Amino acid sequence: MSIVPMLIDHCSPTLASLKCGSLFSIRPEDMAYTMREARVLSDELAPKGLAIRVIDVGDGRALCYLYRPCQLCRMLACEKEAAFLTEQGYPYLTVEDAVDLLCARLSQGGAFPHEIGLFLGYPIDDVVAFIANKGRNCLCCGCWKCYTDACAAQKAFDKFRKCTSVYKRLFACGRTLDQLAVAV
Repeated sequence: MSIVPMLIDHCSPTLASLKCGSLFSIRPEDMAYTMREARVLSDELAPKGLAIRVIDVGDGRALCYLYRPCQLCRMLACEKEAAFLTEQGYPYLTVEDAVDLLCARLSQGGAFPHEIGLFLGYPIDDVVAFIANKGRNCLCCGCWKCYTDACAAQKAFDKFRKCTSVYKRLFACGRTLDQLAVAV
């Protein structure tokens, strides 16, 4: 089964360049096929500023990470975000190095790397508060658990839901993944 419909379902805000990354879990029937398809799609979407990684997490499961390297680079270059990632053990050299380390941590099992929130475009203060609060006591919950600016988070959640709804409708009407991916 192709991962394209799942990219539409779970990654529309990233395809639309509203956020720097999206992640979803899959249980592919054929892991090797899924890995090959992801490489082909990543090559096709590269001119639009997108990349795809499929991370084999064992037990027949995988995580699919769609991201925008340039947006991720800008976000990770911010002083607060860079300091946080350094604290989390990321000897950050390039975006690809950081993504490689994140993928390695995801595939190794063990403690979940909650710093992944930064790689998904979540606000740094919410990522830090999520870790400090162990996922409890949030102000609101949507694409992420918000601890700081509930109004801004709710607006983002609404925008992401609307984007996903529009993209699903357009895909059902025959638009291709390439047509839906916004070039940046």
